[in-house]
Amino acid sequence: MKMAGGDTLRSHDRLPITRGRLLDFPDDPFACMRRLQQLHGNIAALEEEGQRLIFVFGPHYTQQVLSDSKTFHSRFFALRGPKNSAQRRLTSGLLTMNGEEHKRHRRMVFEPFQKKSIEKYRDALADLVQQMIGEWKAGQLRNIFRDMTHYMLRVTSSILFGFDLPDLAYTIGQMIEQWMGMNHELGMGAFISDPGITQGYSGLLEMAEKLEDQILAMIHHRRQSTNLGNDVLSLLIRARDESGTGMTDAELIGQAAILFGAAHLTTANTLTWTLFLLAQHPEIGSALFDELTGVLKGEVPTLGQLEQLPLLDRVIKESMRVLPASSYSQRINVMPVQLGPFHLSGATPIIFSPLISHRLPDQFPEPEHFLPERWLSIAPSPYAYFPFAAGPRMCLGATLAQMTLRITVPAIWQRFRLTVSEGASIQAQVRSTMLFPTSGMPMLLSAPSSSFSSSTVNGNIHEFVRLPQAIRSSSAPKRAA
Repeated sequence: MKMAGGDTLRSHDRLPITRGRLLDFPDDPFACMRRLQQLHGNIAALEEEGQRLIFVFGPHYTQQVLSDSKTFHSRFFALRGPKNSAQRRLTSGLLTMNGEEHKRHRRMVFEPFQKKSIEKYRDALADLVQQMIGEWKAGQLRNIFRDMTHYMLRVTSSILFGFDLPDLAYTIGQMIEQWMGMNHELGMGAFISDPGITQGYSGLLEMAEKLEDQILAMIHHRRQSTNLGNDVLSLLIRARDESGTGMTDAELIGQAAILFGAAHLTTANTLTWTLFLLAQHPEIGSALFDELTGVLKGEVPTLGQLEQLPLLDRVIKESMRVLPASSYSQRINVMPVQLGPFHLSGATPIIFSPLISHRLPDQFPEPEHFLPERWLSIAPSPYAYFPFAAGPRMCLGATLAQMTLRITVPAIWQRFRLTVSEGASIQAQVRSTMLFPTSGMPMLLSAPSSSFSSSTVNGNIHEFVRLPQAIRSSSAPKRAA
């Protein structure tokens, strides 16, 4: 067996090493990681000319890497930019901080994501989702991924930057989305000298300067306001550390950019995949409709009602297991460490992956099937199931993302019947660490009185999830999933 463009798969010293092109990983992360796991097990290396990427899967090695933040540092952005550059400031948020600096800033960033702060966003979320579906009409064929992306751009811009300057907030959101994409496209150039990857570096630096100017304009507007609002930026401006010191403008720039990037597309992708899985499993979709209408009566859920929707909870958990939006991330060891059979001297990139770990059959039987009922009997460790990472660097925005999903899905699922366009090509690809429907998600909107029906779909989505044959269901099953 060979990797694309590679030679031997196993090294003579019996370490779990595949020798090939390091670019095989960014070219197709899912295929590369799946081959490595199938060949070597839960720890493996991809090596080219002495350079290695280490991959860990499953709870044992994932826990070692994610629980030891002293040895394994976060390095989300490979291209930090020159000192004192806009790129350096924009990449100086929580995802790139380590040690005491990370602890200090995490404590200050924590407040906007506490339950009491998040609950204040419920009404805004309800308004935004109702605005979106208020423009939809039965009979339309819509690209649901595009709709979810635009919706989450408005949600994230509003919650992060506030509702009083919607145009500026939306502009900043669009620019952050573009800047994040450029970072990930060019990031592999930090490991490999490849003109095709690094030629856009000057464009990235220019984009960073423009983005920083817009974020600074919002920061200055907030600082000059007599009454700071409840948006995340206002809460960060008010935040103080134990010594009473707040964040500088430069620190706010980095936190704002990274918080937006971490929240926007991950939630948009999760919403898209969840709606797709529900549409392709009519009996589950029908059971969920009955649960939602029985409790909510067609309304957007209140915070109290979210606790009365157990099937919704299982559906979202299972969606984030089988098609996790955040497919992989990385750490780098800053001191020598023994990781399985590998002795790492330092500065070795280490990839961990929910996308692969969530489909290990010893952790999740029938892993490629969408089975919300499995959550009635399993309670995986936080290092076996980790859609929001785990350990001391677990995503601070997990609770906000969960609330967004649990408000948005019921609003849509009660108002419309969604069916994937018959014969559509659904292509899933990992880009910028996230699992995207790169072909879009064409879905037909029907009245809620219509029957639930799945569709025959083409594309590589079948490599990610086992879909049932096209079926129709006009009523809920006897036993809820």
